[in-house]
Amino acid sequence: MNEGLKIATIGGGSSYTPEFLEGLIKRYDELPVRELWLVDIEAGLEKLQIIGDLAKRMIDKANVPMKIYTTTDRRKALEGADFVTTQIRVGQMKARAKDERIPLSYGFIGQETNGAGGLFKGLRTIPVILEIADEMNELCPNAWLINFTNPVGMVMEALIRYSKHRKFIGLCNVPIGVERGIAKILDIDYNRVRIDFAGLNHMVYGFDVFIDGIRKTKEVFNRFIEDSNLVNMKNIELLEFDKEFLKALKLIPCPYHKYYYKTKDMLEIELEHFKNGTTRAEEVIKTESELFNLYKDPSLDVKPVELEKRGGAYYSDVACNLISSIYNDKGDLQVVNTVNKDTIRDFPTDYAIEITCKITKDGPIPHKFIDEFPLTIKGLINQIKTFEILGAQAAVDGDYEKALLAMILNPLVANDILGHKLLDEMLEVNKEYLPRFFNK
Repeated sequence: MNEGLKIATIGGGSSYTPEFLEGLIKRYDELPVRELWLVDIEAGLEKLQIIGDLAKRMIDKANVPMKIYTTTDRRKALEGADFVTTQIRVGQMKARAKDERIPLSYGFIGQETNGAGGLFKGLRTIPVILEIADEMNELCPNAWLINFTNPVGMVMEALIRYSKHRKFIGLCNVPIGVERGIAKILDIDYNRVRIDFAGLNHMVYGFDVFIDGIRKTKEVFNRFIEDSNLVNMKNIELLEFDKEFLKALKLIPCPYHKYYYKTKDMLEIELEHFKNGTTRAEEVIKTESELFNLYKDPSLDVKPVELEKRGGAYYSDVACNLISSIYNDKGDLQVVNTVNKDTIRDFPTDYAIEITCKITKDGPIPHKFIDEFPLTIKGLINQIKTFEILGAQAAVDGDYEKALLAMILNPLVANDILGHKLLDEMLEVNKEYLPRFFNK
């Protein structure tokens, strides 16, 4: 490892890649990346080339000895890699638009990682992620797979159950977004805030809050109750949680909880956008188009601030911190998705959880600050975990019945007849990406 690290980024043509590269450049002294391989598919070749050219300009400006490779040959990129990051979108933005628009046409939440849209993103994604994991097991068996591809919880359940490669971690920018929101409420630097989180991906709760390493949970929670709308993400509507509800819950929910605790309000807003011909997917397509126009500029050699309009902002801080902590065996605390083992004692050992962990060269060790999930959140967590596992099983086996159960048991659908019709329509429009359901 002395000669430097090789990192392969699958989905390298993503608009997020410049932020990831910025994070690597910033940490070069502690994370000496020799080669960064950016991998994409033929359909993403133009974007990959634009990103690759920008990446090379950023490297030249930073004057670090890192080589950038762009390729559609995934195996070549994986061979001998030390870390592999996955940020893929099977079916590209067109598939996301369908994930949002079709559920809304039935009167259900249309969102890319929750409800019906989340199920179909999982069905398309999981077979590809498992292929990548199998290739890693052959070509870079000691490499860590850092998966940023949504739905992270469902992808983790598939990796746990079906992958021979055992070194994988799920990653999300929601916890760091919540910490930044709390810092905004307190009007302090976000580096001073640390929260102990536990739950599932996009269903994680803040338990204890530390300011400068000192527990300040009660004081911060009281401030949060008054300004909960400051803890939000670019891709989620700005709605405040009910103050009395928060006082009763005694936990900090994440912005994605609005889909479950404010379903009617969120649906009404989405339906209004839908009637006007726009969904979040269209907004992102517009933002991405603007970003790639910026990226093409041969004079641009830094990450543009406009990238923060995307809901996945701060990816670099999350992903690069994690890679650096594993490489340097830091033992610091970060929030990741990993296997429960004996952390939450009333939760099966082989389920994936999102929790604060100590990060070591051997991977994450859950920080055991609770023994079990509180009764107040246990039911919802178990319901979503059932959805994730059924979705993962359906994706691998092409199992229609499990897909049907996953659809209908999700609380954002919860309707047998309409859920059945919705499943059939979404299967049909995703046919080219779901051969396991059709080639029988």
